[in-house]
Amino acid sequence: MESSSEGVAGVGDGGGVEDPARTEASAPEAVVPGAVVQEAVTPEAVAPEAVAPEAVVPEAVATAVAAIAPASLSPSRAGDFMQCPLLYRFRVIDRLPEKPSPAATKGTLVHAVLERLFDAPAAERTAPRAKSLIPGQWDRLRETRPEVGELFADDPEGERLAGWLVEAERLVERWFTLEDPTRLEPAERELFVEAELDSGLRLRGIIDRVDVAPTGEVRIVDYKTGKAPRPEYAEGALFQMKFYALVVWRLKNVVPRRLQLVYLGSGDVLTYDPVLADLERVERKLLALWEAIRLATRTGEWRPRPTKLCGWCDHQAHCPEFGGTPPPYPLPVTLPVRAAESEGGAQGRMGPG
Repeated sequence: MESSSEGVAGVGDGGGVEDPARTEASAPEAVVPGAVVQEAVTPEAVAPEAVAPEAVVPEAVATAVAAIAPASLSPSRAGDFMQCPLLYRFRVIDRLPEKPSPAATKGTLVHAVLERLFDAPAAERTAPRAKSLIPGQWDRLRETRPEVGELFADDPEGERLAGWLVEAERLVERWFTLEDPTRLEPAERELFVEAELDSGLRLRGIIDRVDVAPTGEVRIVDYKTGKAPRPEYAEGALFQMKFYALVVWRLKNVVPRRLQLVYLGSGDVLTYDPVLADLERVERKLLALWEAIRLATRTGEWRPRPTKLCGWCDHQAHCPEFGGTPPPYPLPVTLPVRAAESEGGAQGRMGPG
């Protein structure tokens, strides 16, 4: 779908401030933490490189910021809760620091290159030009996020860094086999969107690219530096895109014509054409998920959910599944109804546990 720059420039008018880092993720009828839909979150759908760094907070900042109850939901944080409610707590409420990973940082770098390439005139959007942007964007990334410099602190000769940059170049080159940037004029790039549902739930996120055809049809595009999931996990991979489509629909009353995932790791393109019923189902799932998050926030009950992804988690030292102890819960809690009844009906607020 060729695109123009008209028709969606106001998509982000919902207000708000851009997330600390790019975001960089489905839910049940029940509202019990740990009972959310599980088939949508799989090792293929949430690979290590796909974990967004938006909740990665330097330790000094984490200790200086008072804990507050969650007030909005993004695809990444929805994915965290579905993967493991305790992980959500560690990232959103406790704001525990996390080390940068080579895969996630490479994804951030490649996204920056593909975004900046569209600053050039169409005829100059070539693979050599895109690769030439990598060193400058890497320097910029180190300036804005100094912690990524730790990735190669033990690489004095620069050999690992050189190989890592070559891998980034290959991902950028592969994109040119999947899309032709000389025929694209994105309406938006790295677009922050935020919408408040009738329930009061605020949804927010950052869309990699929005294309608008001359006929007004909207396409939402997301770049993935990993490999495409197996067909049985495609629905989970599309959840993030349906989330964004829901926000656009709520903001502009327009159902996007196409959702497109571009997998640079495997050279695949996954597309889906949503209908209104899809977005209504996603909204119902998100409302149920949000109720589960609110319940866990009130009670302080954040249950771990062990999966194969635990091997990549930075918080094993605080996780009961690995013999660890979570930090003291920093928010007031309310005794669950059944627990209150078992203690003679005592109810009310409790201090941090």
